[in-house]
Amino acid sequence: MDKTLVIGSTGNLGREVVDGLVAAGAAPRALSRRQGAPDEGVEQVPGGVEGVVGDLRDPATLEAALTGVRSVFLVWPFLTTEHAPAVLGAIGRHARRVVHVSSSGVDRTVDRTAERQTDPIRQLHADMEELVEKSGAEWTVLRPDTFASNARGWAAQIRAGDVVRGPDSAATAVIDERDIAAVAVRALTEDGHGGATYVLTGPQVLSRAEQVRAIGDAVGRSLRFEAVPPDIARERMLADGRPPALVDALLAGAEARPASELITTTVEDITGAPARTFARWAADRVDVFG
Repeated sequence: MDKTLVIGSTGNLGREVVDGLVAAGAAPRALSRRQGAPDEGVEQVPGGVEGVVGDLRDPATLEAALTGVRSVFLVWPFLTTEHAPAVLGAIGRHARRVVHVSSSGVDRTVDRTAERQTDPIRQLHADMEELVEKSGAEWTVLRPDTFASNARGWAAQIRAGDVVRGPDSAATAVIDERDIAAVAVRALTEDGHGGATYVLTGPQVLSRAEQVRAIGDAVGRSLRFEAVPPDIARERMLADGRPPALVDALLAGAEARPASELITTTVEDITGAPARTFARWAADRVDVFG
């Protein structure tokens, strides 16, 4: 059976893609940087799924992982495209199809000779899209809005008290990672999605304060969001151990994000099921915040 290589298989989205491929009767192959036991700090792929080792920073290590692969699910985990051309070259030599996760904030209609995007992360996604389209494989680009799973970053604060503090950002149509995965599985396993760019959103535009309240409803507590200035947020994020470059990129993205009322029906159009609400996501993740 032709395999589907899942890059980012141990992340919140990648795990859902692996599960979805299994449910669809496909044969996922889960890529990770190293293998080992849970007590060694190595994230595990689901039982019964083939795991392979490869490092995106060393594209030569991907050759074995790509052997026999028909399609590739790609999440790019870095803040630069340094190794992306070589990685996509390897994918293009082996796979027929690649499904890449980008961002709903990307604007590819503006002048490419000027500064194209509003922040470094959107710029990275725009650059990655161009490289994916040149890979030689049939491509599909997914542009999801804010991941509901980003709210997991508030878990420690919620377990410790009733106030979530952090930088504010414009409200967005937050999307459940399970819905992104459901679209990805269709694009990986069905014909008819080549050359498509799908903007994926949840059914409601929500602020961070509204997300926190929804989590409070799910866990049975009154929670509230308190916005903090970017400089204070930066100090706290650095204290949590996040790399400075990532912190700066995240804060720039939060500050530059424009207000948007965009809601699409793409999830339902492709999968036949409406996008899940954030309230449902929170209710299904009570154990994360309890």
